[in-house]
Amino acid sequence: FHLPSYSPERNPDEYLNGDLKTAVTSTTPAHNLDQLENKVSRHIRKLQSSPEQVASYFRNEYVQYAALLPLGF
Repeated sequence: FHLPSYSPERNPDEYLNGDLKTAVTSTTPAHNLDQLENKVSRHIRKLQSSPEQVASYFRNEYVQYAALLPLGF
């Protein structure tokens, strides 16, 4: 699919990025690279066991083109 040059609302990756940034910055700040990597890894592992959360990234009307299932699944 062709995406306009600046269209974050149409890019499913941006929904993951936003979720990850919120998760990483909403708790105690990381004080070094190892702590940051740990926080990111923990959140990604959590998402691996939360398919409903990942599916929610594709519910926005602008991103449904990339979904495998229709909105009402």
